[in-house]
Amino acid sequence: MPPRTIAIGDVHGCAPALNALLDRIRPRPDDTIVTLGDYVNRGPDSRGVLDRLIALEQECRLVPILGNHDHVLLAALDGEPQAFGDLIDMGGKATLASYGATQLTESDLKRIPEAHRNFLRRCRDYYETPTHLFVHAQYNPNLPIDEQFGDTLRWCSLRDRRPGPHTSGKRAIVGHSSQKSGEILDLGHIVCIDTFCYGGGWLTALDVNTGEIWQVDRLGRPRPDDK
Repeated sequence: MPPRTIAIGDVHGCAPALNALLDRIRPRPDDTIVTLGDYVNRGPDSRGVLDRLIALEQECRLVPILGNHDHVLLAALDGEPQAFGDLIDMGGKATLASYGATQLTESDLKRIPEAHRNFLRRCRDYYETPTHLFVHAQYNPNLPIDEQFGDTLRWCSLRDRRPGPHTSGKRAIVGHSSQKSGEILDLGHIVCIDTFCYGGGWLTALDVNTGEIWQVDRLGRPRPDDK
């Protein structure tokens, strides 16, 4: 079978969903799995999510994109001013609790193992193929992908601005802007597959070449109409 390129939307600590989705996809060694970021915060098991992604690196070609939540966690780990408060405001209590923290103080960051820190540090700002762009949030349509600003790639919501087609002509696959309806947002030139898993929607995977879709809820149960 030909290699697949499959994108996975925002996981947000929903380890059962990620495990179930990967069980359905059954990644092969020559597949490329692009995870679009926001592995941590809000959901109950960020630690389990990072453990599974690290294991996935041995099963296929994993291309992890850095999300804004992951970026803030890294900033807190690096001791940047205000970053710990930002992390807590963004659902970081659940992240620290998944590592066994009870007091939820800055010292609890020491509980996060080096393997998890290193994984987040090797996440990418973007990924590009001959036909597609993959970023966490969105892009400036007039700039080459390697000249984009990090804030645009990680923080700009499609609710605030919907960019036109990228100058490259490539289709963009993004997350970040959670679709509360649970439905993929497909604008043709840009497709958002953050379908609000932690909030009662779905964790979505998309084969970008065939259009095949897999969806499970935060407990790992397949969407009823997902064949």
